[in-house]
Amino acid sequence: MSRIHPGDQAFDNNSLYGTENEMPYSGVRSFMRRRLTRELQGVDFAVLGIPSDMSTSGRPGARLGPEAVRRASSQLSWGEVWPWGFDPFDRLAVVDYGDVHFRRGQVADMLARSEETAHSVLMQGTGVVGIGGDHLSTLPLLRAHARVHGPLAYIQFDAHRDTQANDAIDHGTFVHHAMQEGLIDPTASIQIGIRTFYDHNDPMTVLYRPWLREHGAAAVVQEIERVVGDRPTYLSFDIDAVDPAFAPGTGTPVVDGLTPGEVFDTLRALTNINLVGFDLVEVAPPYDPSETTALFGASVLLELFCAIASKRG
Repeated sequence: MSRIHPGDQAFDNNSLYGTENEMPYSGVRSFMRRRLTRELQGVDFAVLGIPSDMSTSGRPGARLGPEAVRRASSQLSWGEVWPWGFDPFDRLAVVDYGDVHFRRGQVADMLARSEETAHSVLMQGTGVVGIGGDHLSTLPLLRAHARVHGPLAYIQFDAHRDTQANDAIDHGTFVHHAMQEGLIDPTASIQIGIRTFYDHNDPMTVLYRPWLREHGAAAVVQEIERVVGDRPTYLSFDIDAVDPAFAPGTGTPVVDGLTPGEVFDTLRALTNINLVGFDLVEVAPPYDPSETTALFGASVLLELFCAIASKRG
């Protein structure tokens, strides 16, 4: 339930639960106005920023994504979420854990520090939700989750498969390395919205853009449930899965993407998945002065929190 609270929620709210009414232009813009803290007692999920775009193949700017998504989320922090009819933060204790700190320009340092930070959170019984950063941000989070849960089922919304077989590690090869390292089980993994060419020579299920248009969101959800089953599942949402007409602020935009309706109809139906972690990546604010892309990204994360919270009604 929303309440009037005379203070800055990121610091002054004395409860991990609930949402206070606060103007979107004031206060510290933590994600969804959640408490800024490294204290995790009683916390269900910690939101972790990874401000890195060192592995982009095109336009940089995703290092600014975590801050932009947090700022945009203040437009959504009003309590009850439509069409769910409840505030997920009445049911889930969520905090903003801040950003991973690493030496600029040092990819290996970013990977190591992100993995260890996420693993330290997971070992305290708290789930991790990532905000990138380019899509390489997902690899250390997969490494951390696999250390706790073993090989993961994996859901990826994206325009690109990111499975290039290359010894180099970047945002176009990280899925290949995740399979090679045994972090994800490709037979229990699915990629959605793909509209670039890759040799499909692995057992991962791939739903290309025309398949979604022909079959619709309900069929997508059925395929997701069939592929991942009840296994511990990690979900990664690359904002370039969305058509750039709706989310232009990304480094590698690809036309003919998913529409908002297709995205949210799918996410809202993911209530039967054993989702242990998820992330939102590739928001690059410099290419979208309207901030619509960051708002879309914040909304994706909010819908996933709602899907999880719906099971705790």
